[in-house]
Amino acid sequence: MYLWHPVIIDDYLPVDRNGELLCSYSSNRNELWVSLIEKAYMKVMGGYDFPGSNSNIDLHALTGWIPERIAMHSDNQAFSKDDTFRMLYQRFHKGHVLITTATGVMTEEEGDRWGLVPTHAYAVLDIREYKGKRFLQLKNPWSHLRWKGRFSERDEKSWTPELLKYLNFDPKTAQKFDNGVFWITWEDLCQYYDVIYLSWSPALFKESSCIHSSWDGKQGPVKDVYSLANNPQFRLEVQCPQGGAAVWVLLTRHITDKDDFAQNREFITLVVYKTDGKKVYYPTEPPPYIDGIRINSPHYLTKMKLTGGGTHTFTLVVSQYEKQNTINYTLRLNGQWKGASAGGCGNYKESYKHNPIYQFNLEKAGPLLIELRGSRQYSVGFEVLTVSTVGDPGPAGFQRKSSGDYR
Repeated sequence: MYLWHPVIIDDYLPVDRNGELLCSYSSNRNELWVSLIEKAYMKVMGGYDFPGSNSNIDLHALTGWIPERIAMHSDNQAFSKDDTFRMLYQRFHKGHVLITTATGVMTEEEGDRWGLVPTHAYAVLDIREYKGKRFLQLKNPWSHLRWKGRFSERDEKSWTPELLKYLNFDPKTAQKFDNGVFWITWEDLCQYYDVIYLSWSPALFKESSCIHSSWDGKQGPVKDVYSLANNPQFRLEVQCPQGGAAVWVLLTRHITDKDDFAQNREFITLVVYKTDGKKVYYPTEPPPYIDGIRINSPHYLTKMKLTGGGTHTFTLVVSQYEKQNTINYTLRLNGQWKGASAGGCGNYKESYKHNPIYQFNLEKAGPLLIELRGSRQYSVGFEVLTVSTVGDPGPAGFQRKSSGDYR
């Protein structure tokens, strides 16, 4: 669920000493909506000195559509050229998605050679396929600087009369005026561009639910490589029809500080477990149903395709890479575990009793979480057992529990 927020602005726009606009504007000077919408967005983001973002973030703020990021050159994310193009072609022409694409880091020489701006977003205006050739029509939002590679307006070798007619493109007319619009093959886009940003229509989904929560930075360790006990977790239960269903979960980190946007240091993700909705304590026990990639974007989309009818239950775990905040503990036990106090596991009956032992009293019944952390080169574990109780706890009372396999 998305809520529209009114933003009040005046009609003053920044200009230089010659009266030229220093903001976005339409080539039709009688149109002001582009400049006014940008001003409203800049006000929300803290002013015209906004450090910048990407088109996924911007379109989500302006439309509320669901953002997705497809990395074309990532070691962590599988990318299929054919499957991705087919999906983009079908969904674009059905009006389900808005598409932008962005270049990555490149040298000034490379940018000049290919007519591309490094780390810059382009709008996708059209997608076509003709006799096995796949094309996208892109627009540089600057309304100038176009692609200089194959099938550019000055390429005299690649074009055929049939293809020009199919795409309704006249290279000679295009040479007279650079409006930033050009055609590029899908193969060249995959080679010279870095990422594709998708903004999906929420109308595709009949059901939706939204939860606003917070994660206290003082909870848990800096890294959650070994324990997820302090991570926010949610139980997701889906009543799936016989034909299957698609479930998308969008994690959005709220940003309220302009410096936060500028630094861009927070890496978040969402990990999905099939544990019947039970809490997950260890990252790999059980192995994730869908593991997340930690990215420094405020949005992370997880897509699940469910097959077979009935109830599907998952545990959703919010994860963050290396929190920078100070860690505070309610209870801290300090001691040493070496030499005579390192008694080994229960197989060593004579020395096992020399292991560190801590005793604590609980005044009332309730859930209890105990964590033992050690250096990664050692496998550790512990046992908890009841020494004495006040009154009869009955057969359901706690007696003894082990942390399980040493890890």
